[in-house]
Formats: sequence, structure tokens, C-alpha cells
Amino acid sequence: MHLLWQLLAVVAVWILGNLGIAAVKDNPWPALVAGLLTAVVAVLVYGWVVRRTEHRAPVEVSLKGAGAGISWGTLLGIALFGAVIANIAFLGDYTINGLGTPARAVGLLGIMAGAAVTEELVFRGVLFRTVEHWTGTWIALVLTGSLFGLIHLLNANATLWGAIAIAIEAGGMLTAAYIATRKLWVPIGLHLGWNIAASAIFSTKVSGSNTPQGLLDATMSGPALVTGGDFGPEGSVYAVVFGVVATVVFMWLAHRRGHVVPLRRSTQPPPAACTT
Repeated sequence: MHLLWQLLAVVAVWILGNLGIAAVKDNPWPALVAGLLTAVVAVLVYGWVVRRTEHRAPVEVSLKGAGAGISWGTLLGIALFGAVIANIAFLGDYTINGLGTPARAVGLLGIMAGAAVTEELVFRGVLFRTVEHWTGTWIALVLTGSLFGLIHLLNANATLWGAIAIAIEAGGMLTAAYIATRKLWVPIGLHLGWNIAASAIFSTKVSGSNTPQGLLDATMSGPALVTGGDFGPEGSVYAVVFGVVATVVFMWLAHRRGHVVPLRRSTQPPPAACTT
């Protein structure tokens, strides 16, 4: 029953947080506060419900190493999405026209923080951990990564290819980041950095959702295979390639650290969180 109670608790914060953010999304500073508040409350609720249902310390959200994990994860996420945009721009399909709306970029920071934290808690913190306990690491990675992609079909301008791309590049990469570290801070930072780059910096659509203009005033046009079309750059073949590369690197680290749980051991507790 712990899966049900954990999902109910974290999803409740996710829904209430989204409602609060939606109410102030056109006001940058309130949006920033609402998003950050949603993120903090979600982590606290996750820690509380894990303690109550699993009778253990929630080491995956331990404050030790949180700052470093979020920081370098965020920088990596920005760098990866920046590499996607750089490749699209190299082909002449992404053009910067000038400065966009910096004030709205501030609000987007909060909105994306709330989304990154709640989604990581649900998909990596609750679902992946539980499914991995039943099936082992690789099956759990495929199943929860696929579900992460499918849920993006609910977004505006969603496409089947976009959902598949998200499942591969994000579902794989973010889950692999958790497996490599056994903490949620790096995947949270990675998710946050990726979304901040897409919205607040480069002013593109995020997973098919129409987001306000961010720091840059830019236009994108060209083949959907390159630009992602109406779904945004996450549907670009470049995003898939960079996501796969990052997934391979994280899984290599996970294997070296002994964090990969084979099926025959899937009934045992997962490896302890990495302390480095």
C-alpha cells in the first residue's frame, strides 16, 4: 500500500501547486514564489510519507549533498539543452532576434522548479523505486520512462513522436541519473536545468506546452525532425541523441558503483544512496 499512499500524497501537492501557480502565472514574482513553495512542500511531504509508509529515513532526499547535486545537475541540463539549440541554430533553424522578456523569465524559474521537483518525486522517487523493487533496474527504467513519455500526450500540441522522444531522452536520462546517484537531487537539477533552458532562456515550447517568452526573443522554423515542430526542441532528433548519450554515461556510472539491480535480486532493498 505504500505506493498508493506515496502517490496520493505527492500528486496532491503536484495538483494543488499547479493550481496555485496557474493563478499567478502572469505575475513573475508571485509565480517564482509559488513554484519554489510547491517544490519545498513536495519534498517535505515526500519525506514524511516515506517515513510513515516504509519506516525508514528518506535518504534519497537527504539534505547532505543536495546543493551540489542540484547545482551541477542544473548546469548539465542547461548545457545539454543548449547543445540541442546550438545544433538547430547551426542549420539556420533557430534565430535570436534580440532580448525577450526577462521579467517573465523570472516567473518561469519558479514554474519549472515546481514542475521538476514534483515530477521527479512522482516518477523517480515513488514509481521507479517501487517498480525496481519488483522487477529490477532495467525493466523499471523502461516501464517508468515510457510512462513518463506517455503522460506528456496530455500537453497542448502533443504528438506521439514527441511522447516517444520524451520517453527516450528524458525518461531514460533522468532515471539513469537517479540510478547512478541513488539520490533525487541530480535528476531534479537536470530536469530543472533542461526546462529552464527551454523556457526561461531560449524561449521555446516545453514538451508541446506554450510557455511565455523568456530571456531571448527568438524564432524557430525548419523540418520537424530538426526543430521538433509544434512539440518544441524536445522532439528534435538532436534532443534524443544527447539524451541517449547522457543515459549511457549515467548507466555506466551506475554499473561501476554497483547500483544496477538485476531481476534475480529485485526483491532485495535497492543499493544505498551514493555519498559522493
